[in-house]
Amino acid sequence: MDDIKILEAVERYITGQMKPDERVYFENLRKSNSEIDQLVVEHTYFLQQMNRFDETKKLKSILNDVHINLAEKGAIEFPKLKGRAKVIFLVNKYKKVAAIAASIAGLTVLTMSAVLWSLSPVKPANKKDIENLSRDIRNISKQVNQVQKQNLVLDEKINNVKDQNSVDPPVTYTSGGTGFLIDAKGFLVTNAHVIQNASHIAVQNNDGTDLKATVVYIDAERDLAVLKINDSRFKATSAIPYAIKRSSTDISERIYTLGYPRNDIVYGEGYLAAKTGFNGDTLTCQIAIAANRGNSGSPIFNHNGEVIGILSTKQNAAEGAVFALQSKYIYSALAELKKDTAYRNIKIPASSTLKGAERSQQVKKISDFVYIVKVD
Repeated sequence: MDDIKILEAVERYITGQMKPDERVYFENLRKSNSEIDQLVVEHTYFLQQMNRFDETKKLKSILNDVHINLAEKGAIEFPKLKGRAKVIFLVNKYKKVAAIAASIAGLTVLTMSAVLWSLSPVKPANKKDIENLSRDIRNISKQVNQVQKQNLVLDEKINNVKDQNSVDPPVTYTSGGTGFLIDAKGFLVTNAHVIQNASHIAVQNNDGTDLKATVVYIDAERDLAVLKINDSRFKATSAIPYAIKRSSTDISERIYTLGYPRNDIVYGEGYLAAKTGFNGDTLTCQIAIAANRGNSGSPIFNHNGEVIGILSTKQNAAEGAVFALQSKYIYSALAELKKDTAYRNIKIPASSTLKGAERSQQVKKISDFVYIVKVD
């Protein structure tokens, strides 16, 4: 059996292309001929490394394409490089990788020559030849591993660039309401029906900035939800000027509200019409005040600047009537929320600093703490 046939037989054996009787014969040959057995081992390793090299080459090509694509889209910024200059920069950057690949190709040719030479019928393969072959293959393995490591570093850099330059796709908000802060660290309340089935939630302050928010508590029965602003642009506000009242308010007491039935904050004024809601519902109270859907979640204030309820425009059987969830249930919601240790530091303002102030001054101070709630 000449050297070419031996090499072909080894590859057919490794790749499982031999017939059963051929395979039995070849395995017996391996047992009786240590050089053939060693050749199978070395060639198996060699083929594995070549496959890895091919995979690495493909990965490098993909990385090049990703770099070029990111550069063309402007996701990667190179100082003083624009357009085609960026691509040229990337090509030059990969010259070292290309040089390594060329070296590997050259070593591959030398190694194949060594394999054929070692199988020459004139000079049987000896231990020294096999050692040389093994050393060459190990060198190839080292070069391939270097390429793989370099590509991993490049891949990590690309991912970092993507993270730094990634921009969330714009969200189209289709509905919303109003919410107000109960803790200066970014906790606010609104109606549960405002954020029902929401995929994205944002709150907008009075300077027009949209801030990301998430739901941390919801009570559908009481139509109450607590949100948390989770946005790096949110800065903890000064002390909240109003308080949340635990007790009920007297009928006919003058009240007012601030909300967002449109993009501008709107003031509404009225009085407490009943201490209970529709059909004697004790969760809510009836108020005589103009409201529409955008007012859902608006705070209801008494003359001392204390929150006595949360306005709800949720549809019910009493047409023309407006109801508000009594403010004492905000405390109930927080009691449930604080069972989670992550929320134990929430502090509701205990007293109002607005007592005795004129209505216009109260409204001015409160406006910074009332938000548009946007829902997608």
